[in-house]
Amino acid sequence: MNYDRLNRRDFLQKMGFAAACLTGINSSGFAETVSGRSPNVLLIVADDMGWADLGCYGNRWHETPNIDRLSAGGVRFSDAYAASPVCTPTRASIMTGKSPARLHMTTWHERTTDIPQDLPLLPAAAEGNLPLSEKTLAEALREWSYFTAHIGKWHLGDAAHYPETQGFDANIGGTFWGAPQTFFYPYAGQGMWEQGEYRYVPHLELGREGEYLTDRLTDEALRLIEASRDRPFFYQSQLPFCTYADRG
Repeated sequence: MNYDRLNRRDFLQKMGFAAACLTGINSSGFAETVSGRSPNVLLIVADDMGWADLGCYGNRWHETPNIDRLSAGGVRFSDAYAASPVCTPTRASIMTGKSPARLHMTTWHERTTDIPQDLPLLPAAAEGNLPLSEKTLAEALREWSYFTAHIGKWHLGDAAHYPETQGFDANIGGTFWGAPQTFFYPYAGQGMWEQGEYRYVPHLELGREGEYLTDRLTDEALRLIEASRDRPFFYQSQLPFCTYADRG
């Protein structure tokens, strides 16, 4: 095969074959680890983080020791591309495997209700909600008895399109907002955003003064991992922009 012209289907086939070789296949056709259990999956997505922002990619100004350790013990991609320069379309693409253009999700949720019409080029079609008809990564894994949880930023639709409707058993903090009023407890208030709207992060009550959002989301993820240890899990953690995801 000419790897210079590797297409998407060939790539997925080869990745699946590689996973089968490394883990083995159980009687239902799903990959297993050497322990005989389906592998746990933790997907961490950080908003607005460029590839050159990490120490493991050569940045000398940002200290990212935890991510650097993960990189040293895993695989580091050196020729990869995001589906879009905008957060919502990129994450919708990750969730479904489809391009933002096919999903008609070409900008962030709030912008879809107020798209400028005086631009030099006609604006692309813009859908603010991830369609329920799309099969998500969580829905696919839940079919294999995975416990699925979303933690942090959602920003892929209104309440009728929240993570619970897209295959996630648990949702900690996910709303249609792209970011909260503040990244410190109680993560609520108004005045920072347009029209002075009140924003909050649900399911993070009973915190403490000075508590930081990234730390709290990490604690919530650990609780879920402990509570679901009898099942393989898929956890998707999406960090809002302006948070510092690697605090040593």
